[in-house]
Amino acid sequence: MSDSLFDTPFIGAPMAGGTSTTALVQAVHDGGGFGFLAAGYKSPTAMTADIAAAEALGIRFGMNVFVPDVAQLAPSSETKARLAAYRATLEPESARFGVPLPALRFDDDDAWRDKIDALLEDPVEAVSFTFGLPGRAVVRALQKAGSRVISSVTSVSEALAAAEEGPDALVVQHASAGAHSAAFLPADRSAVSPAASTTAELVAQVRAAVGLPLIAAGSIMDGSDLSKVLAAGAVAGQIGTALVRTPESGARQLHKDALGDPAFTRTTMTRAFTGRWARALVNDFVRDHEDAPEGYPAIHHLTSSIRSAASAAGDPHRLNLWAGTGWRNAGTRPARVIVSEFLSGL
Repeated sequence: MSDSLFDTPFIGAPMAGGTSTTALVQAVHDGGGFGFLAAGYKSPTAMTADIAAAEALGIRFGMNVFVPDVAQLAPSSETKARLAAYRATLEPESARFGVPLPALRFDDDDAWRDKIDALLEDPVEAVSFTFGLPGRAVVRALQKAGSRVISSVTSVSEALAAAEEGPDALVVQHASAGAHSAAFLPADRSAVSPAASTTAELVAQVRAAVGLPLIAAGSIMDGSDLSKVLAAGAVAGQIGTALVRTPESGARQLHKDALGDPAFTRTTMTRAFTGRWARALVNDFVRDHEDAPEGYPAIHHLTSSIRSAASAAGDPHRLNLWAGTGWRNAGTRPARVIVSEFLSGL
């Protein structure tokens, strides 16, 4: 393995929900980076179709997989009661758009086993994991199949736990990153305030604790930001928000437009949309549901129809507008150009 891990310091972040398209991954590749597709929220069949499409393009790429939380699949009666109470607060939201509010469900593990089996049958260059650790058996099986394995962490404690499983590298995600937090240990999963003030500082902390290659994530918006995390000990930066507004991104146009709308003035960590901490632009839905409980993916399913209806209605105030703290610098130029600009600034 080279010191740069993928022979480039620019990693296109996996952005689930349709944002990370094969077109975006190709553009990242063409600009000199290495892109990740996202298996989250997709069926195993859809995931393998994305893999086939990327392979047909002849590009290098990786696949990201959500690790299911066993506790959320079998919640306590107290947790179920909290989620039922939160569901009741969503009734006016669903009524606003005339869409049904689904019953609570606790059976969604995002087709975990089927996706792992598919990745073992048709290996890709790299497989990254978020929301938890895949387990030693999965790590070793994927490595034996020929894939590099990357686990996502948000603290030194999580990095030490991840290193025990023997992955090839770690994504070190700071709280400034857009969308979902990768935190999985209770102390980190419940926190909204970062232990490190910057991504570079967190990388340095983890670098001192583990010897694995580190990929930094969080508010990396240009070549200068990338240089800082590389100087702190990362071999690459994982960039997401800077690519959301590009033509190749599959993000909703309403989301892209909101990132450039001066009416939105800040981001915050919220559980309102999915039941898992995620950084988003502050809109009415975030403000109205500041006390949303933990409950992923149950709350994700509860709000799904509301978010879809809001998008169709052109209402950015009922949509999950994921954004890192550097969102104001997200541009609309082609992704290939943005990647090239990052790399030319090193």
